Amino acid sequence: MIEIRTRDRRAAFEAPFQAYGRDSAYVSPMRSDLDRLLDPARNPLCRDGHGDLEIFTAHRDGRPLGRIVASIHAASNRRHGTTRGQFGFFDCADDVAIADALLGAAEQWVTSRGATELAGNFNLTAMQMVGVMTEGFENAAYTDMMWSPPHIARHLGRRGYRPAFPMTTFETDLTTVDPDTLTDARHAAIESDPAFTWLPIQRSTFKARLEDARVVLNAGFDNNPMFVPVSAAEYQFQAGDMMWIMDPRLSIVVHNEGRPAGVIVCIPDLNPFVRSCGSRIGLLAPWHFLRHRMTRDRAVIIYYSVAPDLHGRGLNRIMLKRIITAARAAGYRRLGTTWIADVNTSSLKQMRAIGAKPLHRLALFSKSLTAAP
Repeated sequence: MIEIRTRDRRAAFEAPFQAYGRDSAYVSPMRSDLDRLLDPARNPLCRDGHGDLEIFTAHRDGRPLGRIVASIHAASNRRHGTTRGQFGFFDCADDVAIADALLGAAEQWVTSRGATELAGNFNLTAMQMVGVMTEGFENAAYTDMMWSPPHIARHLGRRGYRPAFPMTTFETDLTTVDPDTLTDARHAAIESDPAFTWLPIQRSTFKARLEDARVVLNAGFDNNPMFVPVSAAEYQFQAGDMMWIMDPRLSIVVHNEGRPAGVIVCIPDLNPFVRSCGSRIGLLAPWHFLRHRMTRDRAVIIYYSVAPDLHGRGLNRIMLKRIITAARAAGYRRLGTTWIADVNTSSLKQMRAIGAKPLHRLALFSKSLTAAP
C-alpha cells in the first residue's frame, strides 16, 4: 500500500537515495539547501507572494520511494497569460503505482488552484534547474544540472505528458581550446575601450557584484520564453551562499559607462564534493571540501547575459575567452554549461565557438488538465 504525505521535507530529501540507490548518477542538493528551498516561510517565491508550493512524498512500508513538488508560479502566469501549474523535484522508483500516485497528487493540487496545464520539471522556476532528461544518462551532471533516470520520462509519457521545449547541457574540454581563436580585432577594440570595466566576483565586493549580475540577468533575459524578472530577495536567496564556494578567477561582471552591462557566473563544479559527503554537512564535510578544492578540475557556467543595447557587439565572446583563459591557467580541465534551449540560436553559436559538446538532452513535459486526470 502506498501512502502519500505532504510537507515532509526530510522524506523529500531521502526519497531519491531510496529510489535510485547511493551509486546512481543522481546528485542531491545539500540537505540544508533543499530544506530552505522547500520551506514556504523562507523561500521568497512563497513568502513574498510570487507563488505557492506543496511537497508530496510516496511511502511504501514506511520507506520514501518518491517525491514531487507541485507549484504555482503566479508571477509567471500573470506575465505570460498562462494558467500553468508546475511540477519539480520529480524523482521516484521505477514503479507505476508510485509514479501515478505522485503525479495524481500534483495534478489534483494544481487544478484545485485553477491550473489547466501541468509542466515540469521546474525546480522551482524557469530560472532554476529545469527539464527531464531524455538522453545522456551515462554522463555525470555538473552543479545546477538536472539528472534523472530514463524511467522518469517513460512514466510521464505513459501518463499523457508530452515533451516540448528541448534543451541541451554542454561540456568543453579546456585542454583543446585555444582562447586566442575566440576573438579578433573587433573584440580587442572593445577590451581596450576605457568605457568598459572588467570586474571579478570576489568576497570583498560580493554583494555589489551580485546585484550587478541580477540586473544584467533581468535585462538580457527579458524576452526569453517563460522568463520572469528575479527580485533582489529571490536572487540573494538563490545565490547568496555562492560567496563561500566561488573561485574569483572564474566569474566576471562588465560595466559599460559605469552601469552593469555583462556577466558570466561560473563556479567550480561542487558535485564531487556533494557526493562524497552524502549531501549532508557532517563532521567530515570540511575534510571532504578541502580535498575537493585540492583536486577539482571541473567548472560550470551557470549563466551568461549581456544588456540588450550591447547585443551583437561581441561582449559574450570576450567574456568567454577571459573565463576560459583563467580556468585553464587555474588548472581546470573541463567546463560545463547549464541548459540552453534549442530556440536560443545565439547561445548555441557561442557553444560551437568554444568547442562545447552536448552532454545531456532534456525537455519540459506537459499535460493538459482540462479533462479529468
